[in-house]
Formats: sequence, structure tokens, C-alpha cells
Amino acid sequence: MTIEPLKFAHWPEVKSIYELGIASGQASFQTTAPEWEEWNNSHIFKPRLVMMEGNKVLAWAALTPVSGRCVYAGVAEVSVYVDPQSQGKGIGRQILNQLILESEQNGFWTLQAGIFPENAASLKIHEQLGFRILGVREKIGMMNGVWRDTVFLERRSKIAGQ
Repeated sequence: MTIEPLKFAHWPEVKSIYELGIASGQASFQTTAPEWEEWNNSHIFKPRLVMMEGNKVLAWAALTPVSGRCVYAGVAEVSVYVDPQSQGKGIGRQILNQLILESEQNGFWTLQAGIFPENAASLKIHEQLGFRILGVREKIGMMNGVWRDTVFLERRSKIAGQ
């Protein structure tokens, strides 16, 4: 397995993994995956990664800005999605770790994540990699007529922004 930059050629598989995450009901408030142009324009160009096994995308990870204000230029929100057939093999931890390393190399001093409390595996991985729970955002969004909470996590770099 290798981790490499996410490119347009990966998009069909990335989108499919995203859609599987959405369908699980435990990964996102999104109801559909966007088309490439919208996704590309809303995510920070570097880093964005895919975990590959041969020619198959097993997982992807990317950052989105938290604000357009320049003071928050080093703060981003993390997205990590693993193909359900590849879950439980440490792939999510590996790609998130690489995303953290590359985010620091690109000047990001704070990463944040909002994770459904029911997604115990994702919470565990984030905490293992230095994210700390700041709190629970109660009834932050409605999904299928049900109010959902998210656990709000943050990771401060010991390298970037010091």
C-alpha cells in the first residue's frame, strides 16, 4: 500500500468511497457527494491524499478551510474516508497520520474534526494521533428528521505556527 497525492484520476473511486460513507449515516451530514469541480474548489489543494493498493483507492483524506479570514489560514477541518471493505486494517490511522505530517509541512497549526459520537473507531484514531476532545456540539444538525450531535476535536501542531 502507498499514500500519494489525490488527483482528478482518483475522483471516481474517491467519490464512491465518499458516497459509501454518506450512506452509512455515521460519516457526514452530507446527503450526496458533490461533483469533482465543487469538491476540488472546496478542499485545500495540498495536502489531499489517497491510500492505494495497486490501482485501487482504499481511502482518502483532505482538508477544508474553516474560514476565509487570513487569521485562520493555518486552521483546517479534516476529512478521512475509508472504503468499508478496507476498514479495521489501520488504513484510516495511516492516512490521517500522513495528512497531519503534510499539513504541518504546509503551515497548518491547527486541525479540527467533527465526528458523530457513534463513530467510535474514528474518535479513537483521532485521539491516538493527538486530537483532543473540546466538547460535544449538541443537536448541531438534523439528519433524516433526527437531531445529531458531533464531538468536536482539535489537534495543535508542535511544529507549525510556533
